[in-house]
This record gives sequence, structure tokens and C-alpha cells, in this order.
Amino acid sequence: MPAMTANELAAFLTASPVFAGVPAREVAALAAVAREESYRTRDWVFMEGEPADWFCLVRAGRVKILRASRGGKEVVLELLGPGEPFGGVAVIERRPYPASAQATEPTVVLKIPREPIVALTERHPSVIREMALMIGRRLRAAHESVRSLAGDPVEARLAAALLRLAERDGTRGPRGITLPYHLTRQSLADMTGTTVETTIRIVSRWQKDRLVADDNGRLLLADADGLRAIAEGEPD
Repeated sequence: MPAMTANELAAFLTASPVFAGVPAREVAALAAVAREESYRTRDWVFMEGEPADWFCLVRAGRVKILRASRGGKEVVLELLGPGEPFGGVAVIERRPYPASAQATEPTVVLKIPREPIVALTERHPSVIREMALMIGRRLRAAHESVRSLAGDPVEARLAAALLRLAERDGTRGPRGITLPYHLTRQSLADMTGTTVETTIRIVSRWQKDRLVADDNGRLLLADADGLRAIAEGEPD
């Protein structure tokens, strides 16, 4: 993917709610110090505990935010797509990244150094307000995930995870709702606190039951109502 021009970088930043209220000249100044970095599938953008030196936005591809449990198992907290920022709160608070970020497919990330971001927030509190709103939405989603992990059967957790992704990122078509990225069974297992073997078994059964289908390598939710019944624990 070719690198963006300075004007394209500024337009990309302005499109983000975080920078929507920032004057054009200051957005242009951020674009001037930003840099684009490409990552292959499973490359780390940053690791949990590393110094938070960069405010990041996904330009293209997908990034998962994850932490390691006490048992060493990866737990996926969030799956982010184009235009979505990450690492910002740690940058502003000048503390290490609280989680790791990893590319789930070939990905391009726009990275802005810490100091210009910190200076910008001091001049424009709206940046912090938008970040707080963003974090609030993610915390609510995380709370739902944690509650599901604590008490729901595996199949219900998997169905709920797919429905959340479909609601946020899915594209509705005549056959159902397609997720606009390749979601591996491992990633889905990590998001729902189960094993990849269990995930493969359940998704395979759902394919036979025509609840989900493969759409050129992407997962299609062919029967969202059926998945919702599973997520809510309704009897057949």
C-alpha cells in the first residue's frame, strides 16, 4: 500500500472523532510528524509493559488488543479496524502500555510520537473527552465479554462474540451479515476463553446447520436470529 501524502494523512486524522474538533493547522502539524509502519500477520505493534511512546491508529488491516492471563493464555480484549485509535490513554498518562497490540492480517498503522499528542491534549481538552468516550464504549464491551466468560456456556460465548463483531463491523447482504476480515478460529477462541479445537468443532457444526457460512475466506452470519437465540440461551 503506497504511503499517504501529507494532505491525505491530515484528512485521515480529521476523520477520527478524536481529532474532529482540532484546528486544521494543528492536525497538519500532527500529520507532519506521523509515520506509517507496515506489519505482517502476527507481528507485534507493541507489547504489554513497553513504554508508551506512540499514539496509534489503524490505517488498513486489523489489530487485536490482548493481554496474557496468569496461566499464560492470551485473552483478546478488542479487535480494531481502519480508523480506530489505540494506545492513547497510556501515552497521555505516560505509563507503559497496559496490553499488547498484534496485527491479525497485513496491516498499516499510523503512529504519532507521544510529546505532540500530550501537548495537543493540553490545548484541546476535546481530544481527551473523545478518548474517554471511546474507552467507555470499549469498557462496556469488555464488561459484557467478562460477564459472558464468567457464566455462559462456550457456545453462547462464541455466538455473542460473533454478533458483537457483526453489529460493529458487519456488512448486510442477501445471504446474511459478512464480517469484513478474516477471523481465524484461534482469534475467536482467544476472544471467548476457549480452545481452538472447541471453536473449530462448534463453528463446523454451525456451518452444517446453516447458521454461519464461508464467504471467500470471511465468516458470514447466515442466521443471526439463530445465533442470538444461542447467545441468550433460548431453547431450540
